[in-house]
Amino acid sequence: MRAAARFSISMTTRAVQRYGRRLVLPIWLLLPAGLGLSGVPVHAQNAVVLVGSGSTVPAPLYSRWAQEYDKLHRDIQMRYVPSGTSEGIKQTAHGVADFGAGEAQLAEQERKEGGLIALPVVIIAIVPIYNLPDIDQELRLSGEVLAEIFLGEVKKWNAPQIAKLNPEMVLPNLAIQVVNRPAGKGSNFVFTDFLSKVSSKFRAQVGITASPKWPVGTPAERSADMADKVKNNPGSIGFVEYQYAAKGNIPRVSVMNLEGKFVEPSIASIAAACKAIEAPRWDRFSASLTNAPGADSFPITSFSWIYLRIKSRDSAHAAAINNLLEWIYTDGQQFAVQEGYAELPAPLLAKLRTKVKDLQ
Repeated sequence: MRAAARFSISMTTRAVQRYGRRLVLPIWLLLPAGLGLSGVPVHAQNAVVLVGSGSTVPAPLYSRWAQEYDKLHRDIQMRYVPSGTSEGIKQTAHGVADFGAGEAQLAEQERKEGGLIALPVVIIAIVPIYNLPDIDQELRLSGEVLAEIFLGEVKKWNAPQIAKLNPEMVLPNLAIQVVNRPAGKGSNFVFTDFLSKVSSKFRAQVGITASPKWPVGTPAERSADMADKVKNNPGSIGFVEYQYAAKGNIPRVSVMNLEGKFVEPSIASIAAACKAIEAPRWDRFSASLTNAPGADSFPITSFSWIYLRIKSRDSAHAAAINNLLEWIYTDGQQFAVQEGYAELPAPLLAKLRTKVKDLQ
């Protein structure tokens, strides 16, 4: 078998029977009878079914990709289960899923022992969101103050640290209700990566991790849950992927970047952060994009990666994964934009297409 035909693990009905209930059944129990993982009927009995598992951050995009990709292929079908970044990595490494998805950089141990690689598929931003009644001005926060809030050290919205950054705003004497994410989430990894870069105290107490031990706050299981909790609870603050905040019309914090400028999260400021890190080589596929240089860069930016096994169980699924990747890095990017994510820049896409061919 060619080296690049080495990517994925079969999740067809036959494969489910082969693996047995111990590993696979929890995924398939999520589904109504007769439906694929995206809720779309599998068109052909003999179709190769590619199952992905991972972060809720890109879940709307993978759902859209499944719909659009499946229209073009009757012999290949794609499904996605939002289970969390850490779980997606684990299931991919164990051969339970054909691919994983998430925002955590792979550890060297995961690369070696799990036989995994990570390729970026889209650019995302983790955005602090808040609910302050009767406040219609732009709230500004630095990474240091955000760290103090999520460490539980800044407890009121009119605290001096916040008031200093927002001198024209009349802040309420209201308790801050912190909402965070439970263990294993990619948004945790990106957020703690940023806070650890700008706050030595946060780095020492929490560190960079998908499973932080938050000292304060209540958890929200999914990205959509986070958006709902903050939107419906006055005084709350949390963090969520940009498109959830934009589509939910939830106020977003302008965050101080490396150049000392307060930057609103937007498709343009997310793309600026990627360019600042990747240009001119455009081949740092696993790079952290947080706290990127540049006046226009939003500082809590990241890739969302697809995690793949280097070795595949059979050539049919390896070829199917290869076909899916080629589509993601061409026609698939337009749907990222439509779903509110930042598409990968053209020079990076060109490098990724070459990478996929090199793996064949």
